[in-house]
Amino acid sequence: MAKASDKRIKITLACEECKRRNYITMKSKINDRERIEMNKYCRWDRKHTVHKETR
Repeated sequence: MAKASDKRIKITLACEECKRRNYITMKSKINDRERIEMNKYCRWDRKHTVHKETR
């Protein structure tokens, strides 16, 4: 379980092309203050696309 003082938080990554939320991952609140962008595989588009952090 996540504690109140944890430095890492759960985030959801959404595909920029189909807008579906495909991935859940962790990030550091201290080191990564901006929203994360990653190149990940989208199974609906069947190709690698940019995925951005959603809130």
